[in-house]
Formats: sequence, C-alpha cells, structure tokens
Amino acid sequence: MGASVVSWTGKSLVFWGAIALSVPSMADKPNVILVMSDDHGWTQTGYYGHPLLKTPNLDDMAATGLRMDRFYATAPMCSPTRAAVLTGRSNDRTGVFVVGDPINKQEMMLSTAFREAGYSTAHFGKWHLNGSGNPDHLIPASDPLSPGELGFDYWLSISTQFNLNPVLSRNGVPEQFEGDGSEVIVDEALKFIARETKKDRPVFVVVWYSTPHRIFDATEADVAPYLDRTDRSSALQLGELAAMDRSIGTLRQGLQDLGIAKDTLVWFTSDNGGLTDIDYGEHLGVHPDSTGHLRGFKKDLYEGGIRVPTIIEWPGTIEPRVSHYPSATTDIFPTLIDVAGLDPNSINPVNDGLSLASVLANDEPARREEPLGFRCTAGRAWLDNDWKLVRNYTSGEDGEFELYNVVGDPSESSNLIRQRPDIASRMVAELSVWEASIERSIAGADYPEESGDDE
Repeated sequence: MGASVVSWTGKSLVFWGAIALSVPSMADKPNVILVMSDDHGWTQTGYYGHPLLKTPNLDDMAATGLRMDRFYATAPMCSPTRAAVLTGRSNDRTGVFVVGDPINKQEMMLSTAFREAGYSTAHFGKWHLNGSGNPDHLIPASDPLSPGELGFDYWLSISTQFNLNPVLSRNGVPEQFEGDGSEVIVDEALKFIARETKKDRPVFVVVWYSTPHRIFDATEADVAPYLDRTDRSSALQLGELAAMDRSIGTLRQGLQDLGIAKDTLVWFTSDNGGLTDIDYGEHLGVHPDSTGHLRGFKKDLYEGGIRVPTIIEWPGTIEPRVSHYPSATTDIFPTLIDVAGLDPNSINPVNDGLSLASVLANDEPARREEPLGFRCTAGRAWLDNDWKLVRNYTSGEDGEFELYNVVGDPSESSNLIRQRPDIASRMVAELSVWEASIERSIAGADYPEESGDDE
C-alpha cells in the first residue's frame, strides 16, 4: 500500500511496485476533490441507460475518466459509509454503526492527513458524522465533532439533509442561501478553490450532496421534463438529480476556468444504493426502480444496496476506460496516500482498504487480493472477487448464509451455497476472522490510551 515519492521537481512520480503514474500538480501536489451523492441508485445515470434521467455531465465524466462498474459503498447507509471514506476503515470500527451515530474522536482522518501534508482542506454539504440532535441539523462552532474539529480548515455544512434554499453552517455560523442545494455547495466550493489557487496552495475538498435523498424537492424547471412520463414524486427525484448533474458540470468547468483541471483528481461516488418505491412506469420497458437489474436497495447487502455509480477523473493522467475491479469506499484513503504522497502512517494501521493506484495507472490486477467485508444492522457480507457471501439478519436473528457469483449473476437470483460448499466454507471462515478483528476494534484496541475517551 505504501508509496515512495521519488521526485518533487515540477511534477512528482509516485511508484507502486513496478507501476509508475506521472502526477502533474500545482505546488507539486495534485488537488483532490471527493464528491458523493446520497441514496443514488446504481442505474440512475444517463451513461447506464436510464430511460428518463438526463445526466450529460456525469455521462461526459464517465466517457473521459475511469468508470468503475464494481465499486461498493462500505455500508448500505449514509453515516457509516461517510465514516469509511474518511478513515479507510469499516464503519463499525469507527463507532458509526447506524445512521446518525457520532464518529469516534480518536479516528485518524483523511482530512487531517491532507492538512498535515500542506493542503488547504474544506468540507461542503452533508456531514452526518457528529450525532447532532439539533432539530435544525445545523452544526455550531462548539460541536466537538464538527468538520473543523476533524481536519477541515473550512466548512459549509449541515448535519443531514438539505434541498432548496438551504441554511448551512459556515464554520459554525448559520447562513441562508438561495437556490438548489447541490448548486449552492458547488458554487461555494469553487470560491474556496479559487482563493486557495491564488495562494498557490493545493486543496483537498469534500463535496457531499444530499441528493437524491427523500424528501425530494426540486425547482419546477427541473421537474417539468419528467412530469408527463412519471408520477410527481419520481419526477421530483429526477429533478434533484438533474440539478446535481448540472452542478457537476459547473465544478468541472470551474476547474477548467481556473486552469487546474489537469492538476485535479475528482472522485465521484454515492453513499449507498438506491431507494425503493421509485416507479418510472412499466410502460418504459425497464425494471422500474432505482437499481435496475441489481437485487435490493438502500439498507440491503445485496448488490442494489451497496454497488454504486463511481467515476474518477483526472484529465491527462487517468486514461478513459471502464474498470470491473472490485473496490470500495474503504480504498479511497489508501489510494490517496499513494496519489498525493501523504504520510503512510496517517491512516490507522488497522484498516480495511487497499490502494487502487495500479487501477488508476491502467495496470489493473487480475484479482483483488484482499476481500471486502460489509457489516450493518441488516446482516453481513463478504465479497471475494466474483463470489459474495451474504447473511441477512431478520428480527434480530441470524439468517442462513447465501452464496452468489455476482459477475455471472448480478441479480443474485441463484443461491449457490449448496452447489459450492468449498467456496462457502472458506468464505465463512474468512468472514469470522474479520468479524473478530472488528470486535477488537469496537472494544478500543486500535486507539492509543492517550487518545482520550470516545466521543
């Protein structure tokens, strides 16, 4: 996982074993922007052939960047996946077991790693890691788990959902905005990026939308194109996604206008799979929901709950292509250690990710060497390349193990647990070892005693 940076003159050259990726960068470091949608189903994009939704900017990004068709959210829920992005660890290790749980203050954060590497760091949009009980979801400056307390120099954030005309906390001070929330936070992010670019400082920016999370809200102009093809609720969701896509176009154009697009890696993904009860109309001739042919939805450990649309764009550095390499949000931190030359010791040594540097460098391994584990209140899953083990929890009781080949059967329609007991028994044993490690983390084994108490 560790990278060695061998040159810092004009551009850096980061090595991953025998693989080298030339990294052009402002101030010798690439800018990094992490963008995340909220409850965005795997097929809710134009580039996956959605029959109604138009996403020209995501489509263009997918055509010019690295489209990752087997990228997974670490959990089928919001807060847990966000914790995984910023720590490289399974959410349960961090104390974020379910939506709204506060992250442990002792966690080693990606934002802190970037700040210590000389980056200006900023968070925009949905936070949802502070366990806030505030009825307005605003984050005061005094919040011990605000973005500012967890590695971000600047923040314009809210604890949970926001839509039209949002009120957001700017470094802890509430401020009213006009317009679609997705466009508001991108506009503000570009202002921050422009200021720091003038100072010749590289940036690490996190843009977390709350689109298309229920309750849906969008302008009539964004809803209008869909009203004659579906019901109003679905049209509102599609309108939200259209506005979000437009904001992604604004972000990409803004980077071009600032002259830093080729110095900037933009990583787009979703926090979990799509929502149920999204009916675009059977007359369209498609599977009428947000996850298409994938089984399940948000809160499920089937593919529809955790496989999410993902694109990584870095013009001139990452070649346009489609990857089927299995990867997850826990891989973001290790990957960025290599890409941005961060301190390899900036991540907790007990983590669940691996660097995707070779994938970005177009030297994709034939197999993933380390399986991916998933834990949530719905159950457990263990993904080893083509094979996926699932165990659902129903009414607090363990269900039977299920085994699927998710490459040959992405709809998870054929349970092969009896046909392949050899594979199942091996994966059950591996899952058991991983679960024991998680339990040790929950007990506090990963934190030095001097770190202080859990928050």
